[in-house]
Amino acid sequence: MKTFLSVTFNSEGASPSEVRERLMQIGLNATKGNYDFTYDWDKDPDVEVLFMLANRIHTALKGMNVLFSIETI
Repeated sequence: MKTFLSVTFNSEGASPSEVRERLMQIGLNATKGNYDFTYDWDKDPDVEVLFMLANRIHTALKGMNVLFSIETI
């Protein structure tokens, strides 16, 4: 499974390179296409583990004045 992350930047917020750095520190990979970042799972995560990742992303982006959405397929 993969989790896909889209980020919406704000001109009053952190720069895209700062956002990339924070997200890569927690294991996401920058990509191009319909999504900005991906997270590759070793095994299929349950809902609780997915929320744990969402919480980690939220914490990493806190104060950066950006929006994000995730989708796991």
